[in-house]
Amino acid sequence: MISRSTSQMLFEKSKTYFPGGVNSPVRAFKSVEGTPLFIKKGDGAYIWDEDDNKFIDFCCSWGPLILGHNNQKVYDSIVAALQNGSSFGAPTRLENELAELILPRIPFIEKLRFVSSGTEAVMSALRLARGYTGRSKVIKFEGCYHGHVDALLVKAGSGLATLGTSSSAGVTESLANDTLVLPLNDIQALKNCIEQYKNEIACAVIEPIPANNGLLLQEKTFLLALRELCTANGILLFFDEVISGFRVSFGGAAEYYGIYPDIVSYGKIIGGGLPVGAYGASNEIMAMIAPEGPVYQAGTLSGNPVAMAAGIAQLSVCSAPDFYSSLEEKTQHFVKKINDFASIKNYPFELVTIGSIFWLSFNGKKRIANADEINADMTAFKIIHRELLNRGVYLGPSGYEVGFISQAHDMETLDIAANKFCEALEIVFNN
Repeated sequence: MISRSTSQMLFEKSKTYFPGGVNSPVRAFKSVEGTPLFIKKGDGAYIWDEDDNKFIDFCCSWGPLILGHNNQKVYDSIVAALQNGSSFGAPTRLENELAELILPRIPFIEKLRFVSSGTEAVMSALRLARGYTGRSKVIKFEGCYHGHVDALLVKAGSGLATLGTSSSAGVTESLANDTLVLPLNDIQALKNCIEQYKNEIACAVIEPIPANNGLLLQEKTFLLALRELCTANGILLFFDEVISGFRVSFGGAAEYYGIYPDIVSYGKIIGGGLPVGAYGASNEIMAMIAPEGPVYQAGTLSGNPVAMAAGIAQLSVCSAPDFYSSLEEKTQHFVKKINDFASIKNYPFELVTIGSIFWLSFNGKKRIANADEINADMTAFKIIHRELLNRGVYLGPSGYEVGFISQAHDMETLDIAANKFCEALEIVFNN
């Protein structure tokens, strides 16, 4: 068992400062065992905690660090930007440069607006969709997470086309009632909902690769039907690509599947490890945003020069030929080694994967496309999380969250981690 004494001391102190001792709920380790680890540093594919334990890191700050920790190009760009100042609240050349990296490579958006987080990007894009269409209702899909936006912190209610019900205290029913919650991968439910509410629906928002409630890979036919039904009924299709954007390909799931949304939100990777979000659409739709149009959105740190510099450095690497195919090849190598082991042992376990994302499924080797198919018993995940930590492998502390592989994870490191996964699986299924 690894020592967590320093982390334990820091956690006890942090509980006197912050709700639950953390500044984001999942960090509290409530879904797994033991004290949360306080991380001291990261380099390449590794992190070290305050007790000097070293881990192969598959959390990668929940996805942004596609080049790994402390990447030299990103580091140098941040330092160079800081030498000129950390924030101005005014336009800088760096905003143009990051936009020039993104826009020519993503054909379905013509203008962007930078913000400071994925949640802020989704919130702003939702307002834009309502402002552009003059409609109030929004379709959301079960199992998709869109940040802590009030209107989207809802779950399914009851009925054929369900009105949302609040899933967080502080979210009013009146807000939730403008959100129509549908199951994923159900074209008939989608058709029924649009038939009932079509003149009231501003947009349909979806994670095209849902990756916050397990990895709920959708049939392409479903995403194509969603695109067609939105077009036919004047509903904006909104892809929330905060996780999948620049992760499965430079153009995200939209490029991966060849399905183009009307509005898209980004985050995580575009900031190079610093807080950045963005949303984008056509010139016509983005013309609604202030100061050009009547939809108001602003931010003191939007387009922050240090974050822009980090994003430029990271996306410059990501835009290189074969970057994503190389990352996917490494991921497939890692996943196959573990899945082959589980198959030989006849363990009801599988790593589900797309691009450089993977997820631990203990539902047996069956395809999971909807949140209600996920086994809610996280006992097995708690065991494997503990066993992996004790073997020097770090996963995000929730069985519903996905793991990420970065450019810094070389084959040797992945083989070591895969062997440790196999050792941990032996404990899970023979405990």
